[in-house]
Amino acid sequence: MNILTVIPARSGSKSLKDKNIKMLNGKPLMYYSINYSLKSNLVTDTLVSTDSKKYSNIAVSLGAQCPFLRPKSISGDLIQDYDFINHSLNEMENLKGYVYDFIILLRPTSPLRPNGLIEKGIDLLINDLEASSVRSMTKCSQHPYRNWKLENDGSVKSFFSIKEPYNLPRQLLPESFFQTGDIEIIRKSTILEGSVSGKKVLPILIDSESYVDIDSLNDFENASKILNDK
Repeated sequence: MNILTVIPARSGSKSLKDKNIKMLNGKPLMYYSINYSLKSNLVTDTLVSTDSKKYSNIAVSLGAQCPFLRPKSISGDLIQDYDFINHSLNEMENLKGYVYDFIILLRPTSPLRPNGLIEKGIDLLINDLEASSVRSMTKCSQHPYRNWKLENDGSVKSFFSIKEPYNLPRQLLPESFFQTGDIEIIRKSTILEGSVSGKKVLPILIDSESYVDIDSLNDFENASKILNDK
């Protein structure tokens, strides 16, 4: 198998300037995702997808590959995952001269991943040939049936078409999960179909207490405390 890890690290973070290279316990945030990929014997290539030469130099110093920059056209706030993953896949296959079987997405903002997620995810895909991708998830603390969306007239309405899902007894609520940013693994065939998830997604369950998604200074502080306690 040839497996490509893509670590997205664009430079234009609005919530926290230069978030992806901000120091967390003495190391740039992207280090934790790069190191996680490099430690896996299954990964063929570890790529950082960035639009910044500064970020690129840091990524290479940490052991990742960054032989090209992400075009500005796919580096904005509203760009979806498919755009930079497809770009990374095509560029790397052209450079390397071989094709990849799986693409792993590791977001720098989830630096505290449990061990073994890559191996567990690849194993799931190998053992279920109909599965198009896997992604990390945690059980929802608040059930989505209890959520409401705001309408243009100022009223609120359920997200779901079934009758009054918000009134269902707790015992009748289906089990629900929230996707985390720890890991996604995608078959190349799924990417070729224009998707990063496909028709059959398998979950890798994450303990909610170990899940951290960094988007603010408080998140950095919490992650630092967890790292210090390990």
